[in-house]
Amino acid sequence: MLRKIVIFLVYIFNLVVFRVEKNGEENIKEKGAYLICANHRSNWDAPILVSNLKRKVYVMAKAELFKNKFIKWFGRKCCVFPVKRGMRDIESIKYSLNLLKDGEILVIFPEGTRNGMEKNGKAQNGVAYMAIRTGVPVIPVGIQGEMKPFKKVKLNIGEPLDFSQYKTNKPEKEILDRVSKEIMDNIIMLTNEKK
Repeated sequence: MLRKIVIFLVYIFNLVVFRVEKNGEENIKEKGAYLICANHRSNWDAPILVSNLKRKVYVMAKAELFKNKFIKWFGRKCCVFPVKRGMRDIESIKYSLNLLKDGEILVIFPEGTRNGMEKNGKAQNGVAYMAIRTGVPVIPVGIQGEMKPFKKVKLNIGEPLDFSQYKTNKPEKEILDRVSKEIMDNIIMLTNEKK
């Protein structure tokens, strides 16, 4: 119940501060697990996604954010959980895989950092690993617009990408790289769609 109140307050805040426009929302069905992969431009990306998608979503975020007590509390209420970057965080990976097996939606920013596309545009292989391990469809999202008060923000939600033909518990690096590139290429295409 508290989660719904927090999400509603975030939604109202976003409604007042940002003018969010959504395209392709029909690509996210009412049931079934999805990996939602979006470009990462600001700290507002996760709250905007969480409050503007019809279904409950879980968000993977860098562990450093959870040092702040308010963000830790707020994140927990909004189904945000920490991942340790630069190492294999087995606990977070297991938690993520279990969410997907339970039919939930997991949001990941595959660049691994804000403005990663501007730095080199390469996705981290973690998202490809999860897609291949679970066979869950990946929904690419391109976030457009300036993250400034009263500016329009556009969510371009792409069609699901199916990588189930690669499903295995031990994917090879070549397959991981190929899947990561396809995911990132779709995110870039949606991010660059004409406004």
